[in-house]
Amino acid sequence: MGHIHKVIIAIRMLSLLAAPIATPAAAAGFDGEWNVRIASANASCGNGATVAIDISNGHVASSGAMMKASGRVADQGNISVTLASGLKRAVGSGHLAGTSGSGTWRGPMCWGTWTAQRI
Repeated sequence: MGHIHKVIIAIRMLSLLAAPIATPAAAAGFDGEWNVRIASANASCGNGATVAIDISNGHVASSGAMMKASGRVADQGNISVTLASGLKRAVGSGHLAGTSGSGTWRGPMCWGTWTAQRI
């Protein structure tokens, strides 16, 4: 391997090490129970459901027995979540700031938006 290739690899490795990493202490700023209102413009997908989720140290978990939630919240409030109920599954992403948040979600045949409020 040539000298130039070694330098390029070293630079790439250093840039990966310097990338911001979510720390539990910073992500903990979003800890607590949140009500998430799910909406879809397509009436056959349902509209207006509300789901309670808990966030603890940047980890998302469900609060109810009917719906299972999992996901992560980054330091800056970016959130990615998977909701599952039986065989149905939807993936959402968005942003939390302070005591509220919003984003979009997508399932196999449905999609829409969500808003959240910390309880």
